[in-house]
Amino acid sequence: MLDLNHIYKTFNLGTINEKKALVDLNLHLKQGDFLTVIGGNGAGKSTMLNAVAGVWPIDAGQILIDGQDVTALPEYKRAAFIGRVFQDPMMGTAPNMQLEENLALAYRRGKKRGLRWGVTRAEREMFREKLHSLGLGLEDRMTVKVGLLSGGQRQALTLLMAALQQPKLLLLDEHTAALDPATAAKVLELSDRIVKENGLTAMMITHNMKDAIQHGNRLIMMNEGKIILDISGEEKSKLTKADLLQKFAEVSGVQEETDQVLLS
Repeated sequence: MLDLNHIYKTFNLGTINEKKALVDLNLHLKQGDFLTVIGGNGAGKSTMLNAVAGVWPIDAGQILIDGQDVTALPEYKRAAFIGRVFQDPMMGTAPNMQLEENLALAYRRGKKRGLRWGVTRAEREMFREKLHSLGLGLEDRMTVKVGLLSGGQRQALTLLMAALQQPKLLLLDEHTAALDPATAAKVLELSDRIVKENGLTAMMITHNMKDAIQHGNRLIMMNEGKIILDISGEEKSKLTKADLLQKFAEVSGVQEETDQVLLS
């Protein structure tokens, strides 16, 4: 479903601030894979996600989504393939529009639009059913402006919007980092359910080792623009934080004692 072939990305090339963000990066995701991505600041996690989303062009390499070469496509043309949930709950929605209007925008993503009623009766019923499945009571607040929702409610809504069109790839960009632990756990539970129920291929960046281990069927760790660990299947299911720290030390040659040190 996703192929990253020999990806390179350098920022501020030829200056004193030159930074090699991605170095000969290769990654291949199968249909239905739920990948968690972990690594320290500057490891290349967000750069990889933004390269896939088309936020900026890569210097070299090839990006394919479901076999289609999207390397040269701008971000807005990749919207038909990708759903994305951002770290900031304020992003990904239009705060001054109603819940049902936001869902209607997401439902029409990548489609041609004409002069007709914004939300049809059939769509409104479908949206109500989808919101009910979140278990947050939002189905009774469909005409409320999104800006009045809590951070957790907005992230849950954004998750629903991102998956509404069954994207080829769902990108979760530290989407629980700004939430309190209880709300983050609820949003992660919803993420698991939405990915599983819709058979989506997903990539989730996180700074939380526990979340990276508990969620998804595959885990990669990045360092200096490269993938230094790739763990899946039964090996991942038995993984602990101590194991992950030890593996990082073995592969990177750096001995870290806590995940706070590793991820600082």
